[in-house]
Amino acid sequence: MESKRVVITGLGAITPIGNTVKDFWEGLVNGKNGAGEITRFDSTLFKTHFACEVKGYNPDDYFDKKTVRKYDLFAQFDLIAADEAILDSGISPENTDYDEVGVMITSGIGGVNHFYNEMMEYADSGRLPRFSPFLITKMIVNMPAGVVSIKYGFRGPNYATVSACASSAHSIIDAFDNIRFGKCDVVVAGGAGAAIGVCGIGGFNSMKALSTRNDDPLTASRPFDLNRDGFVMGEGAGCLVLEEYEHAMRRGAKIYAEIVGGGSSADAYHITAPHPEGKGGILSMQRALKDANLAPEAIDHINTHGTSTPAGDLAEPIAIKEVFGEHAYDISINSTKSMTGHLLGGAGAVEAIASVLALKHGVIPPTINHFDDDPQIDSRLDFTFNQARKRDIRYALSNSFGFGGQNATLIFKKFES
Repeated sequence: MESKRVVITGLGAITPIGNTVKDFWEGLVNGKNGAGEITRFDSTLFKTHFACEVKGYNPDDYFDKKTVRKYDLFAQFDLIAADEAILDSGISPENTDYDEVGVMITSGIGGVNHFYNEMMEYADSGRLPRFSPFLITKMIVNMPAGVVSIKYGFRGPNYATVSACASSAHSIIDAFDNIRFGKCDVVVAGGAGAAIGVCGIGGFNSMKALSTRNDDPLTASRPFDLNRDGFVMGEGAGCLVLEEYEHAMRRGAKIYAEIVGGGSSADAYHITAPHPEGKGGILSMQRALKDANLAPEAIDHINTHGTSTPAGDLAEPIAIKEVFGEHAYDISINSTKSMTGHLLGGAGAVEAIASVLALKHGVIPPTINHFDDDPQIDSRLDFTFNQARKRDIRYALSNSFGFGGQNATLIFKKFES
């Protein structure tokens, strides 16, 4: 089957360091930190009292009150990012057949906070089954994809992939495949995370996955640093409009970058811990390179999964060195989670946007909060610590790894007509 070229024509984001793509990118290159005290619930009795929340968010600024009642926060974030990306892309009924537009928007967990609140109300009511009619639809992960299609009339492929923190990266891979193999012309792809709440913080605390650096939240997310002690939970969403190249050219679309490869794998090792030798990450990156028909030496930049966890930040550099050999030392590596925190199911899409904009602008955003080298991590690798750096980038790779050992790798190319 002939494979078609696929380009990125629209971007949308709402994040802890900027509520639009423009503000998000400015935050990244300036090393802006999104961490702060939790405001979404009373975290006094929890081990972690901070997170990377979206700042200044008021749903009434985006939705009418009826709509706010219908959608959980993760879905609200997804819809905001999708709206920005669609507007940015310029697609319309006049230049695009909406029968050929798909939507693949997801989340890692979905409406966990809404579900918790409903169950607490049920318990407090004396076990009377008085549930919201939106209990199910506010909880399920696929709802934003359906709602975007309903709002715009997009009748192409429509579903949500779920692979924990790799979910939205897998959505982008699926979107890429659907377009390049001729199943549709355009796909809105991405995902969100909004799990800052009793279940999210409490559950990850119990797993010892979150940082507990309550005395200094601003330096808590420190990927690849010696004294990292877990990730900082973030929230928000990212969406990208992927489009078949000839379709984009016919309608005179602006093009940010081209997507040229996607790879997936399983660690087949543990439900939460990465394979200590990075075997799943190795396979995912190798498969993405093979899919893109690229030699390892072509990659200039890697946006790592880089969560600031003790085990994860050891395994990924091992995988990078195995895949890229001596060229690994010439690659500009970073972790934007040092600024945004970990958006869970939204991380892959937000970091894909960061990778696309790094290509477009020729700037590597920094990995902030680096203080001490970890002797177990090869210090010859260039992690772009603490300061953004200009660099001409032709190919950028983005990794996303999820609980269950589910891995996804994306490769983007600087656009050349």
